[in-house]
Formats: sequence, structure tokens, C-alpha cells
Amino acid sequence: MTRLPNLDATGLLRAFSAGDRSALDRLMPLIYEQLRDLAHRHLRRERSGHLLSTTALVHEAYLKLIDINQVAWQDRSHFLAMASRAMRRLLVDYARERQTRKRGGDYQRVDLTEVRLLADEQVETVLALEEALQHLTRLDPRKGSVVEYRYFGGLTNEEIAAALGVSLATVKRDLTFARAWLARALGDDPAAAL
Repeated sequence: MTRLPNLDATGLLRAFSAGDRSALDRLMPLIYEQLRDLAHRHLRRERSGHLLSTTALVHEAYLKLIDINQVAWQDRSHFLAMASRAMRRLLVDYARERQTRKRGGDYQRVDLTEVRLLADEQVETVLALEEALQHLTRLDPRKGSVVEYRYFGGLTNEEIAAALGVSLATVKRDLTFARAWLARALGDDPAAAL
């Protein structure tokens, strides 16, 4: 994956935050491959053979991000972290919708092109992980962000430290704690939690 100079993306993100909509058009080609890498990481954790493409997840997340009016974009890492969060929420929303339908929720007529992201047995796991991560975030927002940025955003520990304004050692401690905490909350072996 090619890393971009932070200055180019950062300047464009700040211009977009200041109301320059054309900055977004110039930014997208600079970060598109990184967004595709993020989406690929998210989808790699889903069931094999799903129909949703990496491109579709990127575009859905992108549409959510450009509708956010009150974010002061800090830099490329901040944008990618928020994109990862949007992708994760899209997948969790889909899992919740599938769970509702599975349990007799409102049946709707759907087009045959509707995508299936998760196998039925994965829905419970995704929702349990989401609930545990939300609980951890309520207890310690920074640790929740570190987990989200690392495992769902694919950011390096150095990028997480920069995005959160903490030391690299703090990020490593937070990851160690969070993995053990989530494993306990999910009733799993700590090594298998994330």
C-alpha cells in the first residue's frame, strides 16, 4: 500500500471542513486505494462468497462521511479512522437487520440483487463483538478507539498514537488491555479475540 504525504491529504481535508466542496473531489483520488484496503480488511472478516464488493463498501462509507458537516478533519489518519468506523457500522447495521428478519421481523419484498454479507452463524458473533466494543468504549473511550482504529481501520500503532495524541507505549498498553478485556467479555481465549 502506498502511503501518501500527510500534507496533501491534510490540506484538502481542512479545506473541505472549511466548506470547499471541490477539495473533496481532489482528495478522493489520493486516498481511494487506502479506502479500498480498509474495506478489503473489513470484508475479509466476513463469510466467504459474499456478494458485496470492496468498491460498494467504500462508496457506502464515503457517502456517509461526506454528509458529516460538523467534523473538523485533522489529517489523513483521522479521515481513514472515521472511514473505518463507518464501514464497521455499515456491516453491524446489516447484521442487525438480518437478525431482525431471522427472528420474524418485518418481511419485505427485495430485489434479487440484494447482497448477503454475513452467514447466519456469523451474525451473533458480529453483534456480540459490537456490544462488547461499545461497552469497552463507554468504560474507556480511548481504549475503544485504539481497538477500532487498529483492528477495523488497519492503522499502525504509530498512526493511532498520532491520531489520538498519545505515546506509542500507551497505544500498545491499551491494545493489550483491550484484547484481554474483550476476550473475557466474549468468553473467548484472549489470543483469539482479535
